[in-house]
Amino acid sequence: MTVAENLHAIRQKLPDKVKLVAVSKTYPANVLMEAYHAGQRIFGENRVQEMVEKYAQMPADVQWHLIGHLQKNKVKYIAPFVSMIHAIDSTELLQVVNREAAKAQRTIPCLIQIHIAQEESKFGFSYPEAKEFFLNKPFSSLENIRIAGLMGMASLTDNPDQVRQEFKKLASFFNEVKSGPMHTETGFTELSMGMSSDYPIAIDQGATIIRVGSAIFKSSR
Repeated sequence: MTVAENLHAIRQKLPDKVKLVAVSKTYPANVLMEAYHAGQRIFGENRVQEMVEKYAQMPADVQWHLIGHLQKNKVKYIAPFVSMIHAIDSTELLQVVNREAAKAQRTIPCLIQIHIAQEESKFGFSYPEAKEFFLNKPFSSLENIRIAGLMGMASLTDNPDQVRQEFKKLASFFNEVKSGPMHTETGFTELSMGMSSDYPIAIDQGATIIRVGSAIFKSSR
């Protein structure tokens, strides 16, 4: 199947409220343009350098989401154009994003990454750390970022029940924060979870953003 056919098949399954981020890491701009011509406008990259290069090559109406681990010294390169940062895993990183967004005279929507997987190698706040973060609101004075929601990556496992439980717990925490510490923040709306292998489970558990790469671009290798 072509990239366009893959996109169409995925979109057929998506509820209206769910945004599709096409994870385009390692694919060249000409392949991304196949998705663009099929109507895709949101692309996700893991690495800053690759995103910057593709930003220069792609049409101006593309929305770029940084979905991978973000080093503080790389924020300045994407602050002028990034549409959303999915993987805020520390207060310090958030402060750097705010500073660089101010320089670019922008407000950048950010998602707080929660560590929901078994793998220690994955990044993110633990649930206790995240609870403290939202109760203390160290971001309340940061005028150039907007906390738009949460992001999580499930364990790399063949057990769908484990993945479902991890997503279910994250969705429950999202609703707890949304109705609690963030109840006055109308922009706190996004729950980014689910990738090519598990996005149907994520949608069932309340994802509003899914990040899909190989299921879209697999025919382009």
